Amino acid sequence: MTRAWRLPAALVLLSLVPVVAGSLRLVEVAGGTQSLSTNPRVDASPAPVVVHILAAALYAFLGAFQFSARLRRRRPGWHRVCGRVLVGTGLGVAGSALWMTLYYPGAPGGDLLWGIRLVVGSAMAAAIVLGFAAIRRRDIAAHRAWMIRAYALAVGAGTQVLTQGIGEPLFGTSDLSTALSVGSGWVVNAIVAEWAIRRSSPAGPRRRAPATRRADPAASS
Repeated sequence: MTRAWRLPAALVLLSLVPVVAGSLRLVEVAGGTQSLSTNPRVDASPAPVVVHILAAALYAFLGAFQFSARLRRRRPGWHRVCGRVLVGTGLGVAGSALWMTLYYPGAPGGDLLWGIRLVVGSAMAAAIVLGFAAIRRRDIAAHRAWMIRAYALAVGAGTQVLTQGIGEPLFGTSDLSTALSVGSGWVVNAIVAEWAIRRSSPAGPRRRAPATRRADPAASS
């Protein structure tokens, strides 16, 4: 594997476990074999779960390839079309997550995790909107930064596989420990995203696309 594809491949791998788990849940919703623990909230109202799983899988996998600089240079048209798709699917991920947070009662993690989920869902939606607005005014650096932040929050479930895998054996499954182990997955991703943004940002004023170019409403850099 060439160096240019290592990051997209790593991001696909990070998303693989939650996407597989989501696929198993979709099979159950469709009346297939039950492989996961019963979730009465999903059984009572499966529509937002279906939207969330499908949108998250598409957003995670397509979004991973937006991080390939080689692909962006060689196929700018693909980058723009994919970006438009990612704006829609990303807002679908954030919107369905907020719906489930507000209307699914009794989720693990208590009030603390409820509040964290509200903040994360709102922050992801805001980042996508700000990223879209930035590319409309040809501010490539701001567009890239906001879309990296949105993607980092979206793939938090992949990191939570690790943080919960470590946190639960050490601290148990109380509401507080669950909230901290789940929330730490988003915190880790947010920190990595800010590091990546600052590492790749050149000093000086933000880079803008030439005025003669057509605005690029892509959803991710």
